[in-house]
Amino acid sequence: MNEDELPPDDRAVQVYLDLLRVRLPEEDYERLLAVVAPVLRAIHEQGEQGVPTADFPLDGPQSQGLPQEIRDEAALVIATAVTGRLDNELVVLDIEETGPVRVVTDAATASDPARLTEIADYIRDRHRDTEELRGIAEASGLPTDF
Repeated sequence: MNEDELPPDDRAVQVYLDLLRVRLPEEDYERLLAVVAPVLRAIHEQGEQGVPTADFPLDGPQSQGLPQEIRDEAALVIATAVTGRLDNELVVLDIEETGPVRVVTDAATASDPARLTEIADYIRDRHRDTEELRGIAEASGLPTDF
């Protein structure tokens, strides 16, 4: 996907991609586009169908071996496509059970320690639930790779 294929109503995404094109080396920018293109298409298709936005992981084959900076920028491009806003920020939360977790949120939440604590608590709860389910699956002889 190149930038000309973006839907016309995705001005915020276009602005953000233009800023990245200026800031990133050309090779890194092309790698970023390769990662976000399928996600941007999926977001656009969901919007046309009226389906609510879902999680879009950055763990596909295109993202293997990408530097963290490009992965972070890809997450911010996707957040811009989902929210239509340019004020998204990437925050790294240190979660004891999992280690650092990268979260994209709006600027107000990123600057609010109480909200960041709530998000970290939610991540901890989800991790505990996942580990409990993994233990149940293991004890039942079911696959545990979820």
